[in-house]
Amino acid sequence: MSETPHIALVGYHLTPGRVSRWTVGGYGVPSSYVECLRRAGGRTAIVPPGELVSPEELLEPFHGLVLVGGGDVEPHRYAQEPDAHLYGLEPDRDELELSLLHAAERAGVPALCICRGMQVMNVAFGGTLFQHLPDRPDLLEHGVPAEGTGSTHVVKTAPGSRLAAVARAEVLVCSSHHHQGVDLLGRGIVATGWSEDGLVEAIEREADGWMLGVQWHPEDTADEDPGQQRLFDTLVELARMRIDD
Repeated sequence: MSETPHIALVGYHLTPGRVSRWTVGGYGVPSSYVECLRRAGGRTAIVPPGELVSPEELLEPFHGLVLVGGGDVEPHRYAQEPDAHLYGLEPDRDELELSLLHAAERAGVPALCICRGMQVMNVAFGGTLFQHLPDRPDLLEHGVPAEGTGSTHVVKTAPGSRLAAVARAEVLVCSSHHHQGVDLLGRGIVATGWSEDGLVEAIEREADGWMLGVQWHPEDTADEDPGQQRLFDTLVELARMRIDD
């Protein structure tokens, strides 16, 4: 029987008071990500920002990597000045996630990058972001996390893409709450999913290995939508293959 794949999830900063009766901060991820990975047969561990080891050492015990949602990426990392609507900046988390993606690619560790994670993925390879989508009247409502708003919309997948192969669907119905999005694609990044307004909703690396980013939140609906759950199932299955090798 194969060993259970270990999947790393990079944690949020939790500010003091975020957890009842905690007088100090902490680290965590929403339980829905963990539940999706457990359904897929993976074992999870939260990796907090600020570890004093190389990304290669940090990643070494793991067979897969997930970057979850959260606040905005610091704009200086894609050579822009900050917009007035930025929220939830975590500089050390940016640094860790950017370095882990490069380490994962070098080591052949499969990576699934969700919402903020997809934005980090694009920036990691030299891409840029739209800093506030509501400023663009040509776009649909995609949700503004800082205001607690979200939306549901469809995403069309590119034929022959990893996304289409995994989801087994030409169109996905997706839960969306993000006020930023991909603008210029990074080096070796290809767009493989779009919402009806033309906004890039999924990206992949052209290199060998498996690195997939989705702008929506598959963990929101994966318990009832097999296409969304298959994103997590595929990551865990690829991680399991690294053990068997």
